[in-house]
Amino acid sequence: MPHALHANPAPDATPERLPFSVRVVSDAQALQKAVHIRHLAYARHVPDLAHTLLEPEQADFSTSSVVLLAESHLDGSALGTMRIQTNADGPLALERSLTLPAALSNSVLAEATRLGVSEGRVGTLVKTALFKAFFLYCLHNDVDWMVVAGRAPVDRQYRRLLFDDVYPDMGYIPLRHAGNLPHRVMKFEVRTARQRWSAAGHPLFKFMFETHHPDIVLEIPRARHDWIQIATAATHTLLPAPEQLM
Repeated sequence: MPHALHANPAPDATPERLPFSVRVVSDAQALQKAVHIRHLAYARHVPDLAHTLLEPEQADFSTSSVVLLAESHLDGSALGTMRIQTNADGPLALERSLTLPAALSNSVLAEATRLGVSEGRVGTLVKTALFKAFFLYCLHNDVDWMVVAGRAPVDRQYRRLLFDDVYPDMGYIPLRHAGNLPHRVMKFEVRTARQRWSAAGHPLFKFMFETHHPDIVLEIPRARHDWIQIATAATHTLLPAPEQLM
């Protein structure tokens, strides 16, 4: 299981509060809130798939995964979610559809899936905060590469974040775990992130590297391990996880 981590890489960063919190799901109630916002987000974009996302998936309980949940400070409602899975215990979901190049397959990887946020301006901020949480999680768990699979037009958002294509000449690749819809499989090197974002004058550089967000809390509660064991035992008859999309 990935170890607990600090929420921000720079101890002297300027503090800034968010109108919501981002935390690691560690109980059934929080997971159900994540599942709810996940379903709503998919219903807007891929309604044929959304009906399969009314319940938690096996991957939500994997010891190599964490589910992030963004919750409003105002009323506690779910505003966004993302699942992060490393290759610590086996191949990533996207590896069911393509063989990764040696530079990646021999590295520590983390894949983000099941991204879903609320509509409107707050959803944009939530998505940015979830990406920062994804990056910080990878940074403090010694992940070499962040990988994503984005369908159009989501892939353009990752390109703006300086993700690169794993296979530039292949274009969009049908993924078995994503209903065979075409996706761009993209990568982001963790250790060079600050240097590359600084050189590019990226508009989110300050948000990512020079701002401390105390509302992003990525420590993993001790109780999570026991909850996962109990939940896994109770759901051992779950069917294989349905097709996944970002």
